[in-house]
Amino acid sequence: MSGDPDLAYEPIAEVGERLRRGQLSPVALVERCIERIEALNPALRAFITVTADLAHEQARAAQRELQAGRWRGPLHGIPVAVKDFYDTAGVRTTAAFEPFRDRVPARDAAMVVRLREAGAVLLGKTNMHKLGMGTTSLDSAFGAVVNPWSAEHVAGGSSGGSAVALAAGLCFATIDTDAIGSGRLPAAICGVTCHKPTFGLLSGEGILAGEKADPVILALSHPSVMARLAEDARLALAGLTGETLDDRPITRLGLASNFSATAELRAAFAEATRPFAELGLATRPVRIPFQRASFDTSAIERHRAEIDAELFAEVDALALPTLAAPTPTVKEARARGDNAVAPDNTFFCNYFGLPALTLPCGSDERGLPVGLQLVGPHGADGRILRLAEAYQTAIRWHFRPPPAQI
Repeated sequence: MSGDPDLAYEPIAEVGERLRRGQLSPVALVERCIERIEALNPALRAFITVTADLAHEQARAAQRELQAGRWRGPLHGIPVAVKDFYDTAGVRTTAAFEPFRDRVPARDAAMVVRLREAGAVLLGKTNMHKLGMGTTSLDSAFGAVVNPWSAEHVAGGSSGGSAVALAAGLCFATIDTDAIGSGRLPAAICGVTCHKPTFGLLSGEGILAGEKADPVILALSHPSVMARLAEDARLALAGLTGETLDDRPITRLGLASNFSATAELRAAFAEATRPFAELGLATRPVRIPFQRASFDTSAIERHRAEIDAELFAEVDALALPTLAAPTPTVKEARARGDNAVAPDNTFFCNYFGLPALTLPCGSDERGLPVGLQLVGPHGADGRILRLAEAYQTAIRWHFRPPPAQI
């Protein structure tokens, strides 16, 4: 494989430190990422548009600033990508929708502006399920996204291109959207981490600006952050918000008792939750009001105001599986339809506006990744991210590239 695979999979903290010390050039880092994109993207279709010239320009600017000691934060000089939902000035934004193939916005979305202010380097726009209206990423005007763990299985969606780009070592973080679990589901399938923040923490301004938007989707959709490690996701979120997140330790964990899952994934969840005892957490079963979450948003504000007291009076966070069933094959997904990857365990977080993340916790019987989901009350983003980091440290987890990657 062209480029340095070890560098491609390094944690953001380590890459960032090398950039700050002058041991690694942002330009060289970008060139290695672009080499990998050129080699792997034709088969994976993770990117719709690669902004190589812009990336080189931003990398050179980052290099000058870092050499002058002007460090902007944890994303400074880090190559990232953005789901092709977010407007980018002068760069087409298509939402994988054929009528938008040549749609070129005049202004950047708010999250793209924040990336630029944080000193991140934009590699391009990632592929997705058309208009975000599905959980498989099979329906795209630019070709179906391909799962790097198994081309016979879907990559998940709608943010499938981002999950694949991270799993394949093409970038270090991505900005996505999650309306029913559409960031967390592909992250779980591809073995990476996705954090969907508390509703309103990140701005959705500039997602297909000027196009007709369903107000229900606007009420449910959360800008989200995807990365390989929980620590990477925390650093990316910190870089985007510029805020110090509340990261007090979580000591009381609720284990969901009424989630949807096959017998195989129930057993995987039981095994995945064992390390929490080693971390000293007190656990107890908790029932989640899944049935209250719906696309009827007439009472959503009241429900969001009430949920913290209802769910988190006796626990600090919740744990449950991300996926309800093993990853479907492409053939199975085409027979089932756009939402063939069920959002049964994720959608409630969107409805209630709760922070939620998925992180890899093992593999299914086919050797494909499965995800563990952590959910907190409003504003507990930093707390569940720190718990996820502690969990990955406890199980000595390190990202393992898909077997197809060299």
